[in-house]
Amino acid sequence: MSRLRAAGSVFAEDEAAVLRAAASTPAELERLVSRRVLGEPLEVIVGWADFRGLRIGVEPGVFVPRARTGVLVDVATPLLRPGSVVVDLCCGTGAVGVALHDRQPAITLHATDIEPAAVRCARANVEPIGGVVWQGDLFAALPASLRGAVDVLVVNAPYVPSDAIGLMPPEAREHEPRVALDGGADGVDIHRRVAAGARQWLAPAGRLIVETSGRQAALTSAAFEAAGLTARVVTDEDIDGTAVVGATVVPA
Repeated sequence: MSRLRAAGSVFAEDEAAVLRAAASTPAELERLVSRRVLGEPLEVIVGWADFRGLRIGVEPGVFVPRARTGVLVDVATPLLRPGSVVVDLCCGTGAVGVALHDRQPAITLHATDIEPAAVRCARANVEPIGGVVWQGDLFAALPASLRGAVDVLVVNAPYVPSDAIGLMPPEAREHEPRVALDGGADGVDIHRRVAAGARQWLAPAGRLIVETSGRQAALTSAAFEAAGLTARVVTDEDIDGTAVVGATVVPA
């Protein structure tokens, strides 16, 4: 634990417990600790992440689900009904979709990502619960049959400004794909693209829920409104989570 703390781990005690549980011998524990001290993400080392009380499989080169992303799950859960069509866009490991299925097992779940490694990882997490994972750029990955049929569209698209990537912790900037981190000059380039395309895919009463940051919530909201969607900011201070929730504007 002292080595982890010296390496800068804020949660050294918790991480040490996870590594001890993952190691079957003292020699293996030493190898795991050494990898963590060198900056490799804990979740990649042990092969899973704890997300909303679920163990989500994680592979190297895939965006690791953060606790703050749980805001998407909490906002979306009250909207779910048996048979709801849910799309987890920019899914990474598929953690959000899996968590929503855990809350309402009768949903129809689709997930997409552009990164081959993420798609492979998400399929391992999503397909066993009956979901489908598609590879491609945002909505281009989805089957045409979903146009106008999506009840809940949850999105954890990258929202770190390009110039801020270098300020991120090494375990993120060195071990996660840049495409999963870089949101463009102001961090909301992908949010604008998602908002612009969402109306074609949402059901009449469907909702778009996009994770953002407190600093960028106004920009994400503006992207929604420019695309003809309503915009409501939701925050969860306990997990430092922020999301913008929108629906298609109905003409008066």
